[in-house]
Amino acid sequence: MSTANTQRELRFSDTNSADDSAGKTWGLEGNLFWFLIGGGFISVLTLLLLFSVSRWTLLSASVPAAIPLGLALLYALALRQGKPPGYDTDLFELWLKGPGFGPDRSTSSAPNHKNSPDHV
Repeated sequence: MSTANTQRELRFSDTNSADDSAGKTWGLEGNLFWFLIGGGFISVLTLLLLFSVSRWTLLSASVPAAIPLGLALLYALALRQGKPPGYDTDLFELWLKGPGFGPDRSTSSAPNHKNSPDHV
């Protein structure tokens, strides 16, 4: 009877089927928060250099200092957040090199088989 019981029992094994997520930090997927940390660091460094070393006023130094943080935020939210892997690099490659090679989309994509003799 012990053989019949072991054959009817379900076998449980650990799988990694749900471990595909890289997690979220500050509402950003994966490691995108590092882009914001880097942009913030460069912004603070720029603010300190312009305000302390170059003697700019605080308001005039804060405008160019906000640019690195804004670019990092724009990159993370527009090109990486919620997009498939490689979307940003594919988009940059499209902008720099063009669409590549393939069929010409300007012509009709559906061939005309109405008058073709081998069309059944």
